[in-house]
Amino acid sequence: MISPSWLVSATENSEFFTDERCYITELLNCDESPDVSLAIARVKPGVTTQLHSLTGVTESYVLIRGTGVVEVESQQCSVKTGDKVIIPAGAPQRITNDGEVDLEFYCVCTPRFELDCYVNLESGCQ
Repeated sequence: MISPSWLVSATENSEFFTDERCYITELLNCDESPDVSLAIARVKPGVTTQLHSLTGVTESYVLIRGTGVVEVESQQCSVKTGDKVIIPAGAPQRITNDGEVDLEFYCVCTPRFELDCYVNLESGCQ
């Protein structure tokens, strides 16, 4: 039987560690869905992710576990499970886990995340 064009077959969604200092599990990021991608990010206690921006991509976080401090365009705000963060395309961003457990959140990118949209904004790394 041939699969319909609207079905993307299941693949193993292995978690991997990134240079951004967090773990990522990609749930949806494929050519068949160019308008959106979905991942779970996990940040260990005491860790701050790399200051970065996403060129041409709006990123939304939906916190599913833990607490932290998110920074968007140099403005900081405390966040907790259930909070949502909408990060405009091109905005400098990072998040710190200030809790005792791993901070986990969904990352929804529109259009979908591709590596070439990622811009490292930490000093000495362009």
